[in-house]
Amino acid sequence: MKKTRVINSDISRVIAQMGHFDTLSIGDAGMPVPEGTEKIDLAVEAGLPSFMQVLENVLSELQVQKVYLAEEMKLQNPEQLKAVKNLIGDTPIEFIAHNQMKQNLNNNKAFIRTGEETPYSNIILESGVVF
Repeated sequence: MKKTRVINSDISRVIAQMGHFDTLSIGDAGMPVPEGTEKIDLAVEAGLPSFMQVLENVLSELQVQKVYLAEEMKLQNPEQLKAVKNLIGDTPIEFIAHNQMKQNLNNNKAFIRTGEETPYSNIILESGVVF
């Protein structure tokens, strides 16, 4: 049995297959996922699991060099933005329009759907290297 915190087999597989500059997204229950992007659906009910719970879990295993957040998050969900900033520390953030974020999902290895129901609780994680 795995000793690391990520025990979901699909999430673990995707992280293991990530290369430098590959992207993985985590988002709220309402984010539309393009047909060609793998969706790992963790949503059980409203709020379960939360966006932050899943983000923290993924960050325990994935080396991230940059994150992308929706510009709209600044005004529409400032508490969630603060929590993300606290969790990612010095990792650079690029803010993009929410519509652009939806388009960028076409290039993701996968999208992890949570039960989160707060606006703009979506993130794109850009993989870094550990060496």
